[in-house]
Amino acid sequence: MENVKFYNETLGKHINFDELVEEVIDYVNQKSESGYKITVGTDSQGSNDTHFVTAIAVLRIGNGGRYFWTKSENVYCPTLRDRIYKETVRSITFTQELKSKLKEKFGEDFFYNDKISVHIDVGRQGATRDFVETVVGMVKGYGLEAVIKPDSYSAFVLADRHV
Repeated sequence: MENVKFYNETLGKHINFDELVEEVIDYVNQKSESGYKITVGTDSQGSNDTHFVTAIAVLRIGNGGRYFWTKSENVYCPTLRDRIYKETVRSITFTQELKSKLKEKFGEDFFYNDKISVHIDVGRQGATRDFVETVVGMVKGYGLEAVIKPDSYSAFVLADRHV
């Protein structure tokens, strides 16, 4: 994650992973009594040579939120299945890294009641319906909450804005 750059409209600049973690910590500490939910989702465009956009949303329950995003270099994805699997793996990997860093600061209790989830760009309708069970299983296999369309806004809304 050391070479990955994230962007946030409020900050108006690119930051590295450690700075992103600090921004999340600062945001939570501003109103530590509030409830929080963190979502991570990845989207990509539909071609053989594509790039992936991963969006990280930090929601202050009932009081707005903040999101960050990063874009990968082009990656070869010959099929829709390959692209969806790679999106899911990117989201899982990033979520694991972020969760690990935030645990160091906030402890295990911060993640009580599924405060962090992976949003997957698949749904029960359309071309991705055949992949739902597999990618949800991948996410759950890592002990994370999986969210699909129409509720996976970090993937199909936030990340999609920057694809």
